[in-house]
Amino acid sequence: MGRNVVIKSDAEIELMRTSGQLLAQVFAMLDDWVKPGLSTMEINQQVEEFIVDELQARPASKGQYGYQYVLNTSLNDVVCHGVPKASQILKDSDIINLDITLEKGGYITDSSKMYVMPNASPLARRLVDVTYQAMWRGIEQVRPGVRLGDIGHAIQSYAEAHGYSVVREYCGHGIGREMHEDPQVLHYGIANTGLVLQPGMVFTIEPMINQGTAKTKTKKDGWTVVTRDKKLSAQWEHTVLVTKDGFEVLTLRDDERV
Repeated sequence: MGRNVVIKSDAEIELMRTSGQLLAQVFAMLDDWVKPGLSTMEINQQVEEFIVDELQARPASKGQYGYQYVLNTSLNDVVCHGVPKASQILKDSDIINLDITLEKGGYITDSSKMYVMPNASPLARRLVDVTYQAMWRGIEQVRPGVRLGDIGHAIQSYAEAHGYSVVREYCGHGIGREMHEDPQVLHYGIANTGLVLQPGMVFTIEPMINQGTAKTKTKKDGWTVVTRDKKLSAQWEHTVLVTKDGFEVLTLRDDERV
């Protein structure tokens, strides 16, 4: 698994930092904009215009693997890869994950955020909050000498302690010139197993946490992944750099800076 992991140079890291900061700006724009009554296709169009016109960057998801849109819009029981639709209108009780990639200067970053509508249930809010904390439990493991299994173990332990399950079919991934590089970053696992982290590695941590069982199925469109039991799912994602003594979140948003 570690054979093809690309160690990024200082120059490459600087380009990825720029890409990540631009991607954070996309979410800052959406924070003021996403609300009940919008269609997921309107969100897609807004994000595309902002990335291309405002940021002079490229939405990296568009055209990747034959995908036509610039983001995934994963609503309620959708685990991941939700496809924007003009007919899909946000309700005031919904939760939705917006998963966006951006390329600038030849380097791609990837991040997602949950948006919670004003009348979402307390149970939905709890799932969203625990998923966010689980992602950070994973990120906080990152430093040279730690193993990938330590990240997965930290996420799994936290999610399961709160009564949730971790989706296993989808994982984080190395990222840089390509959207998906080695290594695969599982969100479950056994501590002190797997690839040893080294400075200059860049990958995503993006746990998908379900209210019910971890079982998923893919809809007939070939993209949209939903929970089998129709219970809610949540996800958060950041692109993370292994530094000499810890980690740097390249897609960190202003609202997350302490």
